[in-house]
Amino acid sequence: MKAKRQKKILELIAEKNIETQEQLLQELRDCGYKSTQATVSRDIKELRIIKTLDGLGGYRYSAPHKNESERFDERFRVIFRECVTKLDFAQNLVVVKTMPGLGAAAGANIDALQMPTVIGTLSGDDTTLVIMRDTESAMEFCEEIKKMLD
Repeated sequence: MKAKRQKKILELIAEKNIETQEQLLQELRDCGYKSTQATVSRDIKELRIIKTLDGLGGYRYSAPHKNESERFDERFRVIFRECVTKLDFAQNLVVVKTMPGLGAAAGANIDALQMPTVIGTLSGDDTTLVIMRDTESAMEFCEEIKKMLD
């Protein structure tokens, strides 16, 4: 039952613009799945579902991408074009400055890329710190993002 429910969650967030756990729970119920908010919350965590900008100023649930070729897909590009204001690195640290309130969205999207050169991110209101494995990785990451933003 859990596997079927989680598969349905992934289908729903791919097909619909779902912003809250309550909306997701209602969609599941409409599809015949009896569940609780706590269960949906656990499913979201296990599936590593994140909230991303929907391109219209709102947020929606999104599944992380599985393969490297999808790293900088259009949704990621839209989010970064809309929220990133400045990007720079020092040694293995990359600082991503964003519009107020969007630091966590930037960090979550970087985390969703599951890049082997990214050790982790730390996000605040308008800043995300990306810890890279080495200076070269940080420089390449910055160059790639800057090209994408142009």
